[in-house]
Amino acid sequence: MDDFVRNKLTEWGLSEYIQKFKDEGIDKKCFDNLNDQDFPDLILKVGPRVRFRTSFRLLKGGENSPNQETSDSPAQFQQECEKTAGSDQVVFLRQSHCQIPDFPLPGPDLPAFHQVLPSTSGTNDNGKRQLDLQDESRKWSSPPSKRQRDSGPGLYSEENILSDVKSIMRSVQNRLTTVSNQENNLNKFLRNKISDLETDKRVLVGVFGKTGAGKSSLINAVIGEKKLLPSGRISACTSVMIKVEANMKSPKYEADIEFITKEEWKDELWSLLNFLGDNADQGNDQDEEEDYLDIDEKLSAVYGEEWKNKSPEDLMNDKYFREIPEFLQHRNKILPCESAEDLSAECVKYTKNGSKDGKERKRWYWPLVKCVTVRVPKNRLLQHVTIVDLPGTGDRNKSRDEMWKSVVGSCSIVWIVTEINRAVAEKETWEILKSASSIMGNGGECQQIHFICTKSDHVEDSDDHSAAGVRALIFKSNMEAKEEVIKEFNKLHKVKKHFSDECFKVFTVSSKEFQKKTLLEPDETEIPKLQEFLQNLNDRHSETLNYVSGAYGILSLIQGAQSRNMAGSTADVCKDLEEKISHELEKVRRPIEEAYMTFEKCLIEGVKNSESLCDKVLKSILQPRGINGSAFHKTLKCVVENRGVHKPKDKGPININVKLASYLTDSIDEEFKKTFPNERKCGAFNGVINTFSLGTEELIQKYKDVELQLIFLKTEEEKVKMVLSKIIREKKKIVYNSLTTTMEANMQDCYQKAAGFREKDSLKNMRNTIEQHVHSSKNSMFKQAKDTMLGQLRSLKDEILKTLKETMQKSIELSLKTDDYSLPDFKVELAKVKKHYDDLKKTQEEDTPQICFAQWGEAADAPTTN
Repeated sequence: MDDFVRNKLTEWGLSEYIQKFKDEGIDKKCFDNLNDQDFPDLILKVGPRVRFRTSFRLLKGGENSPNQETSDSPAQFQQECEKTAGSDQVVFLRQSHCQIPDFPLPGPDLPAFHQVLPSTSGTNDNGKRQLDLQDESRKWSSPPSKRQRDSGPGLYSEENILSDVKSIMRSVQNRLTTVSNQENNLNKFLRNKISDLETDKRVLVGVFGKTGAGKSSLINAVIGEKKLLPSGRISACTSVMIKVEANMKSPKYEADIEFITKEEWKDELWSLLNFLGDNADQGNDQDEEEDYLDIDEKLSAVYGEEWKNKSPEDLMNDKYFREIPEFLQHRNKILPCESAEDLSAECVKYTKNGSKDGKERKRWYWPLVKCVTVRVPKNRLLQHVTIVDLPGTGDRNKSRDEMWKSVVGSCSIVWIVTEINRAVAEKETWEILKSASSIMGNGGECQQIHFICTKSDHVEDSDDHSAAGVRALIFKSNMEAKEEVIKEFNKLHKVKKHFSDECFKVFTVSSKEFQKKTLLEPDETEIPKLQEFLQNLNDRHSETLNYVSGAYGILSLIQGAQSRNMAGSTADVCKDLEEKISHELEKVRRPIEEAYMTFEKCLIEGVKNSESLCDKVLKSILQPRGINGSAFHKTLKCVVENRGVHKPKDKGPININVKLASYLTDSIDEEFKKTFPNERKCGAFNGVINTFSLGTEELIQKYKDVELQLIFLKTEEEKVKMVLSKIIREKKKIVYNSLTTTMEANMQDCYQKAAGFREKDSLKNMRNTIEQHVHSSKNSMFKQAKDTMLGQLRSLKDEILKTLKETMQKSIELSLKTDDYSLPDFKVELAKVKKHYDDLKKTQEEDTPQICFAQWGEAADAPTTN
């Protein structure tokens, strides 16, 4: 077997058949000469065989009619299914008049997307079998989207359309590199445009929750992998960030382990050992004991008992890391496994703080790990979605803490998981929401928060022990829990500055009942609702349309550049376009400048409040009620040693920088949410970017001889708006967080000086140092934060206008002022791609009222065409 065959099978999602093709001696030459009679010998299962045949025909380049290229007819597909189905299944298929779903959602007993229909019991009762099949089909098939129900291309066809167009554009790019003048500006421009078509937007779903809340069981149930993430025990909890995504390139389960650097671990060792030394004489209260146990657990995991009475330099000896040479070499460790259970067992030492097993201590390396990415083979729910299991609220290690903030700020959805019987009472859960809301909201891109109450099948003792009575009690309990959680959310006024009521949803789930179906049907556990939610997020329509639209524009430009009949129109159309650009840029500029002036006014008020009330803010931090001096000495020492931030065990985080910036952020929160809405229903700055238009539709009617060039400009206009949406989404996080980062930068010298106190009265000296620094800096520090934020807003305005102007001017220059008669002819390819584009646009228009989350992925960034 050669790489060509292996790559094609992998690209088409059929890598599990690589070995079969290898055993049969299928090289590229044999592959090219395969016919329909060969397919059943190579691929026994109907679904994969149909997928292979469709992709193979597309690769061969038009051997069949357009309809055959994209999908088999329902009758032909049904005949294929009947060849391998039993007589009862044939009765069901014929009577139901429906196509078997390509990718059923993972169910309680169904591996994710590996079976077409669940197995049936060996009964001779055809009627019962038929009903059972229909029932199972309803339970486990993918919730039908409008695209799947209607006659449009559908999800399966979209994947083939994308594959077809990508194959066409690879061929186009290869041919462009072989022409004699491949180094001219237009040729280079075209090849770069083709390269830029490739995108893979991943939607992040962040999962928070206290140990034992059922996070791992929830994730396992939702993605259809019972044993992927080990459930937490009392003595073990997840201690590092775990990302779970699909492995679309290999049939194996895989873990990609990223370590912190040696330098970062040495700094952390120094901090941990100094903490123990500084607090050795501070008393033995409960907090002191818990902190000691935490540090002991972390150091003992890596070193056993050898860490005691040794210096950081001694503990950095390479002998302690022989089992993990990747840590010493600063590279990732890859663990491939055949099953989810095997991978879970291999990963546990890198993810869990359960370093004690009875009386025996094992070497576990989770303190050295920055992040673990777990990849699940061929899991369609995760193809464009990454689920992130997030520990706590940050980390003492700077590298892990920065990654935590970055990931939380990049989550489109957040799941907050807690047990149903403690949904309202669990303080830590609500503390997570309160402390992270600004990072997720104005400082991030979170669009929805899902509060997930687990173990919903758990009910208190009831007088009615019948199944119906218990079910009724479960439903009542679940409804009450939802009502109580919503009431509690409505009390969080600061959180609601970032998230409206529509952004907050409550689910009551039972992973156990979803698997066992003792009392509840799968739908009643609400796990399928979360699966359907992920399926909507994973919708590939937007990616396909963006790629096909770009390809259509590029091929139009190539064909237009060969035209010899446009000379008379060029000057006139260029003049019209230049006037239109100036007019449209001014339309964009005005609302951005208005937003700037509004923020300036808000921040001036925020500076005034900060200057007058900062002493009150500091007092609440430096002299907290109900905490004695000895206990607070240790806490404040941690705060100043960690750049003004500390997360005490089982308590809310302390962040001096956020507190000092609080009156500034409060002054802009409402306006910021309006200006940069995470929901992106209308886009930033009241949707002004999406309104930018060169009016190419009207110009096409006026200048027919340059229609192809104007089609290209229309697709370029869509592309640049999509790029700007991404730029704004990232820059707005920096703009919002600049208020806090400016505070942190201003306070650094103060923190370092305070951290240096070791003698008697060190608590008093730390307090005085911080108070004196803020008092002497308050007349400049808050103004500096205001000016920094406004400066970043000005830079964002300039970048938006410059990107729009330069991108469109360059596109006009190369499309209307440059011709190249030596370019290859791609008339056939243009016709194929245009048909795909028209079909997708038609489907998008039909689906618009039904699409729930397309705006959130790539489609959010793909504005409507003229």
